[in-house]
Amino acid sequence: MMKENDFSRLELRLSNCLVNYRYFRSKLESSTKLLVLVKANAYGHGAVEFAAMMQQAGADYLAVAYPVEGMELRQAGISLPILVLTAGTDFFPEIIESRLEPGIPNLTSLKAFCEELRKRGMKDYPVHIKMDTGMHRLGFMDSELDELIDFLKDCPYVKVKSTYSHLAVAEVPEEDDFTLGQIEMFQRNAGKLSDGIGYKPMFHILNSAGIERFPQYQFDMVRLGIGIYGISALPGVKLAPVASLKCKILQIKHLTQEDGTIGYGRWGKIAPEGTTIATIPVGYADGIDRHLGRGKASFSLNGHRVPTIGNICMDMCMLDITGVEAQVGDTVTIFGEDPTASELAGLLGTIPYEIMTSVPRRIERIVIRH
Repeated sequence: MMKENDFSRLELRLSNCLVNYRYFRSKLESSTKLLVLVKANAYGHGAVEFAAMMQQAGADYLAVAYPVEGMELRQAGISLPILVLTAGTDFFPEIIESRLEPGIPNLTSLKAFCEELRKRGMKDYPVHIKMDTGMHRLGFMDSELDELIDFLKDCPYVKVKSTYSHLAVAEVPEEDDFTLGQIEMFQRNAGKLSDGIGYKPMFHILNSAGIERFPQYQFDMVRLGIGIYGISALPGVKLAPVASLKCKILQIKHLTQEDGTIGYGRWGKIAPEGTTIATIPVGYADGIDRHLGRGKASFSLNGHRVPTIGNICMDMCMLDITGVEAQVGDTVTIFGEDPTASELAGLLGTIPYEIMTSVPRRIERIVIRH
């Protein structure tokens, strides 16, 4: 029986992943730890597959957004330390049982977690304290540090493994004064926390753009996100795209104007001299945004770029392959080397993150190890 992945797949190229890993690792001191973000299904790449690659590459830490993401990695045999950035308060038992390390953004969460540890008779459990230095999503404000320190000094149930904050505009040179202000505030507040609790946890604030643009502030660890997947914050730096979304042609039709129109809404128009279309098994349910239809985007087929024609459907879309030699079963690249996720993002007025994370789990992830 033919399976869905006979038609579509997201290829993850290990060699490209290692190229990007070495690029960012080269900017760090040998003592600096490297944490890799695998939240949101590893930015759409496949969390289990990508975490295994990072474990093999030598990453020191992984980070996920939610507890369930970390639990999935543990169940798959991933043994690296895992920071849960948004631990919440409802999954503390599961966090503990899966040996995950929660990010703690406020005293309410910290007290609740300590109470769960007290009931279990556990001490010195690793936690990570989030500082708010201007992003204003989560984290302790300056005014809350004294109360935090007083609580931690009298709490035997946790040990602060790290303290961290998040840069808002590290990739924007025009905002460097703000970024440097965030770093200065973090360094001051992290130092105050360290002095107050009587030992020094790891400090980390740099994201991918920060590693490239502010390596002098790498502190004890950095957090590598979009960079490992092939997107650089520096002009002229071409990283290797790790993921390529590919599919096979389902059917080819040679149409004349007498055949009418193509697709929903009849938006696909046939040229006077005729149009050859190829139907492929990916649509907006597979992350192909409907705004890429009607010729706005073009994909790669046998060394040629072929535009979409008509509206993007839920599970399929049509391409105008007039003049291109092709047959059923030939491979079409939606994004990867050509076109890139950044190109599609530019067409949509968005960022590559959204293109990557839009690829659903029904698309099989395949690791290419050469």
